[in-house]
Amino acid sequence: MTITITGGAGFVGSTLAVALRREFEDVRIVVLDNLRRRGSELALERLRTEGIAFIHGDIRAKEDFSALPQCEFLIDCSAEPSVLAGYTTDPDYVINTNLIGSCNTLAYARRAGCRVLFLSTSRVYPIARLNEADYEELPTRFQWTASEPASGISAAGVTEDCPLDGHRSIYGATKLASELLLTEYQHAFGVDHVIDRCGVLAGPWQMGKIDQGIVAFWTLNHTLQRPLRYIGFGGKGKQVRDILHVDDLCRLVIEQIRHFDCFSGGTFNVGGGPDRTVSLCELTELCRNATSRTTEIAATEVDRPADVRIYISDNARIAALTSWRPRLSVEQTVDDVSKWMTDNLDRLRPVLT
Repeated sequence: MTITITGGAGFVGSTLAVALRREFEDVRIVVLDNLRRRGSELALERLRTEGIAFIHGDIRAKEDFSALPQCEFLIDCSAEPSVLAGYTTDPDYVINTNLIGSCNTLAYARRAGCRVLFLSTSRVYPIARLNEADYEELPTRFQWTASEPASGISAAGVTEDCPLDGHRSIYGATKLASELLLTEYQHAFGVDHVIDRCGVLAGPWQMGKIDQGIVAFWTLNHTLQRPLRYIGFGGKGKQVRDILHVDDLCRLVIEQIRHFDCFSGGTFNVGGGPDRTVSLCELTELCRNATSRTTEIAATEVDRPADVRIYISDNARIAALTSWRPRLSVEQTVDDVSKWMTDNLDRLRPVLT
């Protein structure tokens, strides 16, 4: 069997590739990546050591897929991940990568006759709906108090039934459009699929750039004692996210591949859930503990476009089908990121500058 991973030199893609290589010793793993994002080049040695085949290619270029072999499973990890993409820069790149790239990926999946696991995002949920949900302000965080079933939002998080009308950022729109296309490809061409809407992912090999994950970014800037800023919602750092360690995601993907028919056609929220949430100011304290360092943190009260006060994944739908549950705490995730960054700081400095 062959498993192809697009975006396979990125943080999530390369971590998944290594996890799958170690779980399925008799399976060929092939990754495709354009290496555009700084830091992805560092994954090449990691992939090569594990015996994973790397193909340099761009999902925006349909002809690059001709270099890929036939496969039984395709995991689509390729995306421009920044929710701010397109607001301060031309939106063409995020649209071409996340949407046109998805079109090319689906065309390849159709030709190969393979099954598709699409890593989507919690950002498909409308910003206004999330920000208008009832909440209370606690000493270190905001907390949802909403309980109306029709809203799809409660203290337990956001369900997949949350209404999707409204704006969600250009990034979120490209991911939702890709989800819709995938559903149409299943009905029109029999492309079997699973969609995982991931919350905030974190773990080793996340580079710490501002648009590549808040946990790594916050940890890195404590490690280097660079100044940070609480932005929006009063400038107090009380925004809340649930955090999923990438190793926990890998465990789920392995189970989904092993028992694909159980999940086929489904769309699932996949996040840390209510037990693995953290606010920015709480994350600051965790980073101080993990790095034994402090850094200056300023405040900007003005909200940024596309930002949300709270996001928590309600994992009930995926939990009903499997014994999978997140295992690693936010504290453990921060510790893992901190240790990896400290051990690899010399390799990371050229990327970070």
